[in-house]
Amino acid sequence: MNDVVQRMLSDVHDLSSSIKARAAEIEAARRLPDDLVQALRSIGVFRMYVPRSHGGLELDIASAMQVVTALSRIDSSIGWLAGIGSTAPLFATRLPRDVYDEMYRDGPDVILAGAVQPTGTLEETPDGWRATGRWAFASGCMHADWMFSTGIVTAHGKPVSERNGAGGPPLMRGMMLPAGAWRIEDTWHVAGLEGTGSHHISLTDALVPANHLFDHFNGESCVAGPLFQTVPHLLAPMGSAMMVGMAEGALDAIVALAKAGHQQFRVATTMRDSEIFQCEIGRVEAELRAARALHEAQVRILWQRALEGTLKDDALYTQATQSAVWVANTCVRVADACFALGGGAAIYDGSPLQRRLRDLHVAAQHAAVHPRHYVSAGKGLLNG
Repeated sequence: MNDVVQRMLSDVHDLSSSIKARAAEIEAARRLPDDLVQALRSIGVFRMYVPRSHGGLELDIASAMQVVTALSRIDSSIGWLAGIGSTAPLFATRLPRDVYDEMYRDGPDVILAGAVQPTGTLEETPDGWRATGRWAFASGCMHADWMFSTGIVTAHGKPVSERNGAGGPPLMRGMMLPAGAWRIEDTWHVAGLEGTGSHHISLTDALVPANHLFDHFNGESCVAGPLFQTVPHLLAPMGSAMMVGMAEGALDAIVALAKAGHQQFRVATTMRDSEIFQCEIGRVEAELRAARALHEAQVRILWQRALEGTLKDDALYTQATQSAVWVANTCVRVADACFALGGGAAIYDGSPLQRRLRDLHVAAQHAAVHPRHYVSAGKGLLNG
């Protein structure tokens, strides 16, 4: 671990108590307070995946994810926004260099938010490209400087094929615009991760300069470095970094309850002295250690492949996603078990156990870790 990462983790630790004390405030506001956004900027969270050529930290994958896990352990919503906010700059590397330079001309702490579902359209008109659409789950949009989304390219209102002919998947492109160009719709009334402000964003017949379009699947990076070879391969693993931290927070909460001497109704001993409780908490910790171990092993593989220049590989993407799905489901089981162990004390709004339960179930609903991704891994195994 280098000095920069040690300093960042120390700064995160120093924020821990004040963040935990504001958990209810963050959930009630359904967004991160401005002073905490500024604190994350100061720590360097939003510059972790920004190249050194533009003032960023350009951390290795494991270091960046370690910071995100530490924040997620303190508060799920803050950890989620740190993970999204630190990874989103990778999308910007698919823009032309002049636009990328413009985005970072005032420094590396630019906050990006967006959504990758192709729930909008892009059509070339005589006066330029026009975008219309509505995109869900734009985490961090309330404090973003720039935002992006993905649209299906159309001609005369009909989708254009990726193969420039009839049939085949539609051609899709991302679009990047200053935050002020977007409408934010107040839609984030949800079961968990309430503090992330992941509202819908929308555009209606908005003008998008041609050099603000990008291809995050197949486009080349406008900056050099092992980190910037591909975008999709790093998305699901960052989700694992968040979820491991959230699950660690759940385990911390049940251990704290037991150490405080809590004794459940009609139980002969305190939780701490119950062998049944000790057995179950030991099993839960083993599951969490397994999840962290798989996540860290996968991250080491990704970074090694990045250093070798072979990160952009379909089989590696399938493996990384497969691992992330398993980690997500394991972390949900950890949160479920911790909540159950907490008994009646866990159901109150003031309990972190119910909050972690809700947060992890919502996080595991993300498309990047849906169990359907096991299909690709299974096909590869059977056809190999």
